[in-house]
Amino acid sequence: MSTHLNNLLVHPEFLEGTHWEIRSVAGNDYVFREGEQNNDVFIILSGTVRVLGTVDLNKDTHVSPGFSDLGEGQVFGELPLFDKQPRSASVAAVNDCELAVLHGDKLIEFLDAHPDIGYNILRGIVESLVERLRKANQRVFSLFAWGLKSSGIDQYL
Repeated sequence: MSTHLNNLLVHPEFLEGTHWEIRSVAGNDYVFREGEQNNDVFIILSGTVRVLGTVDLNKDTHVSPGFSDLGEGQVFGELPLFDKQPRSASVAAVNDCELAVLHGDKLIEFLDAHPDIGYNILRGIVESLVERLRKANQRVFSLFAWGLKSSGIDQYL
């Protein structure tokens, strides 16, 4: 997907300052936080970001484990393009980063006006999401197995 999106950054009709911008993010600063409402999509031009979620252990204890680290050329933040829901996770810079920020509404308008480009980009997004879903499924299965073993239930199965 990032190849098509990177190509979009040099398309003569997809204008920097109108459709997208470059944003610098210092290490340990948040790109966005879980629950925020916007549909911008991000391409990592340099640096590393960490995707963080909130886990409520009880009413007074909350942790934010890192789900994955993403590096140069990778894309994140695309879910709200499709469902208009708030951010489902937080993303923070691990080190100083430079990001291309594609303004979601402008991106959708551009893709609607250029369906040949839009098809390739949306196909890339779907491929990326499928890959992430498969990895998430494996994590869930591993955590489920760990829970069964740690509670001793596995010996009764």
